[in-house]
Amino acid sequence: CSPPAMSRRVVRQSKFRHVFGQPVKADQMYEDIRVSKVTWDSSFCAVNPKFVAIIVEAGGGGAFIVLPLAKTGRVDKNHPLVTGHTAPVLDIDWCPHNDNVIASASEDTTVMVWQIPDYVPVRSITEPVVTLEGHSKRVGIISWHPTARNVLLSAGCDNLVILWNVGTGEMLLALEDMHTDLIYNVGWNRNGSLLVTTCKDKKVRVIDPRKQQIVAEKTKPHDGARPMRAIFMADGKIFTTGFSKMSERQLGLWDLKNFEEPIALQEMDTSNGVLLPFYDPDSSIVYLCGKGDSSIRYFEITDEAPYVHYLNTYSSKEPQRGMGFMPKRGLDVSKCEIARFFKLHERKCEPIVMTVPRKSDLFQDDLYPDTPGPEPALEADEWLSGKDAEPILISLRDGYVPVKNRELKVVKKNILDNKPPPGPRRGHSTCDPDFSRPALEEVLEEIRALKEMVEAQEKRISDLENKLCQFTNGTD
Repeated sequence: CSPPAMSRRVVRQSKFRHVFGQPVKADQMYEDIRVSKVTWDSSFCAVNPKFVAIIVEAGGGGAFIVLPLAKTGRVDKNHPLVTGHTAPVLDIDWCPHNDNVIASASEDTTVMVWQIPDYVPVRSITEPVVTLEGHSKRVGIISWHPTARNVLLSAGCDNLVILWNVGTGEMLLALEDMHTDLIYNVGWNRNGSLLVTTCKDKKVRVIDPRKQQIVAEKTKPHDGARPMRAIFMADGKIFTTGFSKMSERQLGLWDLKNFEEPIALQEMDTSNGVLLPFYDPDSSIVYLCGKGDSSIRYFEITDEAPYVHYLNTYSSKEPQRGMGFMPKRGLDVSKCEIARFFKLHERKCEPIVMTVPRKSDLFQDDLYPDTPGPEPALEADEWLSGKDAEPILISLRDGYVPVKNRELKVVKKNILDNKPPPGPRRGHSTCDPDFSRPALEEVLEEIRALKEMVEAQEKRISDLENKLCQFTNGTD
């Protein structure tokens, strides 16, 4: 063996060998937030280039708080919340194609989709754009389709996975009789043609949702009884976390073509928190954040043995209650930032920045390949009819500027075809032949105008309040 080959085997060449994590300065954190105490293994935090959303404690119902990214520091205790659920919120997810739209899943069996304005509203937001009802038990998992507009997945404790068209408020598909027990997690592949799920029945399943078929499954990828997680890699492999018989935490890498034997299976430690995997396909790095851990471990996934290469661990003193993961387009490319986490403590949210040290100030092409942008590649009905499309990519060379507020419009299908309710008719009903469609349009137009006026006034009041705050702070 020649000397260069030897030295190469000793130290694997990778530009991500020196990725290091750093918490932001104290004034860049979000303080005084009552993070939810619900026992549920979701991340409790969702972030995008505009906002950070965190599930919070709420008396008599379920709520989450949404803060503009720049609004760091102490959060006013009267800061408006998003409160529409009648029981605790268990999961939240920002729409990848509209930074002002977020979905929430709750113990009250519903999924709600919300429009968040670019300005801070004066009052709590209590009216969702649409409420999706179809589960019979609490809903603990939601996930937007990566490439099709307005397609949202939810999974409930009724062992049911439902796919929705948010734009029409209707159920597209219900995947029944596939899971015999509680579903732990659900993940899409890169183009949204397949799902991977983990379940309390100790199986990992790969599902084609449109054919409503299980295309591959693996029993006991991890022998232990505690919860597993599974996510797709960009090349279609599957990464899992779970527990061994001896309750050691494990990670595994699997190839669908041969689901029997793992490509890699590694023991980690004997902690008991479920490992939440966060994956960046651009750098092929998986970050593992255990609930209740005070560290984030990260690994590079490659095509050469041992396939899952340990890179490093970010350690801190305090355990994490949950974790948000910023999409690539929300990162600061000028600082060579390749990931940003939003770590939840009991009373605050602390951003942690992962960077690759570089001497040059120039844009680093190798760190930032083109990445999925905010444009969907398909409409919901195209996807449903069998079309697939890869994400539409954008360059981050000049940094990403979030798009201005786009409204989600929900058009319920054929609302005028419904039969009128039985009973005596009072005045005009929409099914009355004299009640013309233009008249209805006119009423709707008027309602819309009134809504806009109220929103404009709310914004004005909000701006004035913000100014007043600055003024009073200035005179203190």
